Amino acid sequence: MIVGIRHFTDRIGEGIGQPRFDSVGGEELMHVQPGITIALGRLSPESPGTLYISNRRVIWLSDTDRDKCYSVDFLSISLHAVSRDPETYPSPCIYTQIEAEDAKDDEFEGGSDAECPDETYLSKITEMRLVPHDPNQLDTLFDIFCQCVELNPEPLEGDDEENSWIFGEDFNDDGDLPEWHLSEDLANPIGQVNGNHDLAHSVLHVCVYCYDYPFI
Repeated sequence: MIVGIRHFTDRIGEGIGQPRFDSVGGEELMHVQPGITIALGRLSPESPGTLYISNRRVIWLSDTDRDKCYSVDFLSISLHAVSRDPETYPSPCIYTQIEAEDAKDDEFEGGSDAECPDETYLSKITEMRLVPHDPNQLDTLFDIFCQCVELNPEPLEGDDEENSWIFGEDFNDDGDLPEWHLSEDLANPIGQVNGNHDLAHSVLHVCVYCYDYPFI
């Protein structure tokens, strides 16, 4: 598996085009969302583009620049959340943490061309924000992310272990999770407890594998 964010070049069609999916290998398109701005690490947000979500990865294509297209596998996304706190980020967004190489993206600030970051720089980025033109789309995007993350479980050591999920509220970029809820029931979507759907009322929801936290 290629870890982290990388440039995406495999697309079809004229103009900006569309991504080519590995249909032979079982990849399927799950959702398309236009009007999405992407912000990678400490880089400035890009101009709006179109977000393509397959059952394996997230792909963003610029609407104006064919050279600005990025992708990340769901196996590289260690956490995703809805952020609506203006003190955390100016615009409501899907906030994600990315498994990257050893160095963090802040160590490379100013070390790459901000107009066109190279693969080495992209591989160090540990955060990605997806900002929809319409904030009402956030809950839909969050649900799609949860579905696709469940389709891409990280292999666990031992045959008898099962994946567990952590879901909560009031997450911030410092990684603080003040309240923990552990669920073994994958039939219940993240952000929903005992059938009580509260996504519309929560400021922020978190979806993360518990194996990322060795103390659990």
